[in-house]
Amino acid sequence: MNTADMIIQTYLNDLKSSLRGSDRATIQDALADAEEHLRFALESERSENQELEENVALQKIIAEYGDPTEIAEAYRSWESSLPPALAATPAARRAAGGTDGGGQNTRSYSGFFGVYADPRAWGGLVYMLISLVTGTIYFSWAVAGLSTSLGVMILIIGVPVAILFLLSFRGIAFLEGRLVEALLGERMPRRASFTDSSLGWKERLKILLTGKATWLSWLYLILMLPLGIIYFSVMVSLIAVALACLASPILVYVFHLPIMTVANGEVVWKLQEYLTPLLAASGLALGTGTLHLARFVGQLHGKFAKALLVSD
Repeated sequence: MNTADMIIQTYLNDLKSSLRGSDRATIQDALADAEEHLRFALESERSENQELEENVALQKIIAEYGDPTEIAEAYRSWESSLPPALAATPAARRAAGGTDGGGQNTRSYSGFFGVYADPRAWGGLVYMLISLVTGTIYFSWAVAGLSTSLGVMILIIGVPVAILFLLSFRGIAFLEGRLVEALLGERMPRRASFTDSSLGWKERLKILLTGKATWLSWLYLILMLPLGIIYFSVMVSLIAVALACLASPILVYVFHLPIMTVANGEVVWKLQEYLTPLLAASGLALGTGTLHLARFVGQLHGKFAKALLVSD
C-alpha cells in the first residue's frame, strides 16, 4: 500500500468513526462518496501537475473536501431531510408526531384499523405479492450465474464471464435495495460501493472474489425464492379468504346464492342468511389483520435485507 492509499484509508477510517451510531447504509454511502471524490481528485491533480507529490496533493484535496467530523455532520443533516421513501409520504408526515433523529416516522398509526392509512402496510403487501416473481428471477440468475462461471472457468473466456456474473450479483442486490427502501421504508444504500479503477485487474478480481458483499448478495438472491414462495402463498391465501367472506352478504342477498357445501349431491353444510353479516365482519377483520401482518413482515424483511446487502 503506497502513501496515497494509506492517507485515503486513514481518512475513511476517521470518517467511519465519526459516523458511528448512524445508519449502516448512510455510512456505506458516505465512505463510497468520500473515496470516489478523493481518488478522482487525486487523478485530476496528477494529470495537471505530475511533479506534485501525492501526499501534498491529498492533503490539499482533503482540506477542500472537509474534515471527517464535518462530513459526518453533513450526512446526518442530509439523512433528516432525505428519509426513506415511505417516511416522506404525506400520510406519514401527517401521522408523525416526532422523528427518531434520522427523519423517519416513529409514531405508529393508532387503532386496529389505522393500518389502512399506513403506507408501510401497503408497501409490505405489494412487496410480498411481487416477491414470487422477483425471487424466481433472482434465484434463477444466481444459480445459472454461479454454475456457468464454474463451468467455463477452464476456458479462456471463463474469467471474464465469472467477473461479469459476480458483478451482476452486486448490481441486482443494489437494485433490490432500492426496491426494499421504496416499498418497505428501510434505509438502504443509494449508491453502489466504489471500486478503485486504478487497481490492476488481478487486485480488482481478488476484491470481487474475497469481498463479503459479493457472496452475501449471492446468498440473498438464493434465499429470495423460498421467501418469495412463502410470502406470496400466505398473502394470496389470506386475501382470498378475506374477500370471500366480505362478498358473502352480496352473494346471499343480491344474487340469492346460498353459501353451502355439497357432497354427493347432498347439502352437508349451509350458512344461515342472518349469519352472513357476521361472516363479512370476520372478513374485514381478517383483511385488516393481513395488512398488519404485511407491515410486520415487511419490517422484518427490511432488517434482513440490510443485514445481507449493506456492508459499511
